[in-house]
Formats: sequence, C-alpha cells, structure tokens
Amino acid sequence: MIKPLTILGIDPGFTVTGYGVLRKQEGKTYLLDYGYLKLKPKEHLSQRIGVFYNFFKEKIEAHQVSQLALETPFLGKNVQTFLKLGYLRGALYLLANQHDLALHEFSPREVKQAVTGFGGAQKEQVATMILRLFPNLAKIGNIEKQDVTDALAVCLSGLWQDNRKRLLRS
Repeated sequence: MIKPLTILGIDPGFTVTGYGVLRKQEGKTYLLDYGYLKLKPKEHLSQRIGVFYNFFKEKIEAHQVSQLALETPFLGKNVQTFLKLGYLRGALYLLANQHDLALHEFSPREVKQAVTGFGGAQKEQVATMILRLFPNLAKIGNIEKQDVTDALAVCLSGLWQDNRKRLLRS
C-alpha cells in the first residue's frame, strides 16, 4: 500500500496566517484541516514566532504531514514586514528539516496560475475557485477567509506539483 501524501499549505502572515491540510490517498483527496492563526500584535516578536512554531509543529505531528507548501513573500513597500515574514519562513524551514518534510515554494503568480489558469488573477478569483472546490469554507469570517483560501490554493499547488512529478516518474 502506498503511503498517503499529506500536505500542509501555509500563507504566512504576521497578523493572520492561513493554513490548510490535504491528504491524497488511493486516488482521492481529503480536506483534513483548515483555518487561520492570529498572532497578537502587542506580544514581543520572539513570543509570536514561538506561538507560530508551536502551532505548526502540532499540525505537522497531528496530521502526519509529509510535505509543506509555502507561498513566497511579495516585497511590497514595507521592508520590515518582509523581514518579519522571513522569520516565520525560517521557523517553517526548521520544522521541515526537523520532520524530514519535502518543501515546495510557489510565487503568488504560480499559485494563481495553478488554481485559476491565469497568473494575474485577483485574490477574489482565487477565493471563488477554492470555495467551489471546498464549499464548507463559506462559513469562515471575511478577512480570514482570504488567508484560508490562499493557503488552500498553495496547498493544492503543492499537491498538483507532486502529482505531475509522480506521473513523470512512471
């Protein structure tokens, strides 16, 4: 029996981080978990990174995750935000190393291309496609919904990339 592929997709953010966990087993894909982690802006940076690390360590262990998929950050106008995202990504790299996880990274354009067929799609278009695939997500709050739908889009990108690699090997 082939070991199931379990992938954790994360859209890192220092205020809200969306995540989704998908498992592919015997040709079927299952949504195991999804949601978001809100970090308290008034806590010290080291405390927030610790909360982030522990939260995703628990997810990896609880779902026996085998792969991690991340969206690469977009360098906007705020360099400090970009730098802080690097700290979170470093924590995820450490978790990938500690748990021997394959790590996939996708640019926002690659994620949009994979999910909507157009790399220049708007966030709302990505959310619409994800909500069609996972209709139960509609109950999530509005701001957090985009973080969750973005994370699931990243997760699907990782899953589909793994599928392509498996097809090329066979």
